[in-house]
Amino acid sequence: MKYIGAHVSAAGGVENAPLRAHQIGATAFALFTKNQRQWAAKPLTPQSIELFKARCEEYGYGAGQILPHDSYLINLGHPDIDQRQKSLDAFIDELQRCAQLGIDRLNFHPGSHLRQISEEQCLDLIAESLNFALDQTEGVIAVLENTAGQGSNLGYQHEQLAHIIDKVEDKSRIGVCLDTCHAYAGGYDLKNDYVGFIQDFIDVVGLEYLKGMHLNDSKAKLGQRLDRHHSLGQGEIGWSCFAQLMQDTRIDNIPMTLETIDPEIWPQEIAELKRLSGYSVEI
Repeated sequence: MKYIGAHVSAAGGVENAPLRAHQIGATAFALFTKNQRQWAAKPLTPQSIELFKARCEEYGYGAGQILPHDSYLINLGHPDIDQRQKSLDAFIDELQRCAQLGIDRLNFHPGSHLRQISEEQCLDLIAESLNFALDQTEGVIAVLENTAGQGSNLGYQHEQLAHIIDKVEDKSRIGVCLDTCHAYAGGYDLKNDYVGFIQDFIDVVGLEYLKGMHLNDSKAKLGQRLDRHHSLGQGEIGWSCFAQLMQDTRIDNIPMTLETIDPEIWPQEIAELKRLSGYSVEI
């Protein structure tokens, strides 16, 4: 089963996210459980938590169909120990918020070395931070997102993701979210060699760690290392890759969400992805 949706707004409260996902025909969704551009956030209220869970049940969203994203400010590989601790505290809070909502995974960008330490040192710091955060929390999988490799961001190579995973002590609580735009911009030719891309991920990381996907076309060219999303079929990747992905039975039962640039056409994009995966839908 392919679970297909989009990153929907949680404006007005997290309880509004499942409603908005349902309204666009989504069978999966992503959200921010707090303002993604601020460090501090008010605690989730019991009323919001209860209504979020009730609406997920009403619209058929199980834990494995929801993939929240953490704050963009968090950098678990920050070279400065005080700044890294600030990120770690915020990350733990995000994991705890997911647990409150009954969500079993949290998506995050691995981290950036800021050109102050080596890539390997930064990857080791990310793993060290994860081990601490996972030890302080329960039940929620930390899901590394591959990046486009823009600036000093790490995680754009499968080997970098594998390096972090190898050093995480509790392998049951670490996973990966593959972003198609990031992969293409990072140098993986999904357009012309989808099979090779997936096989490399299987060989280097392992398919058992795939806990979600972001389905985005790319404004950036292959290997340009720029994070520029586009609507499906309108960018450099094109529809062929997404058709192959929808028909790949090895990749089922994970949240697959759009972060494409035009929310107005999300219902059409979702419907087309469903059609390609074998659903009977009207566009």
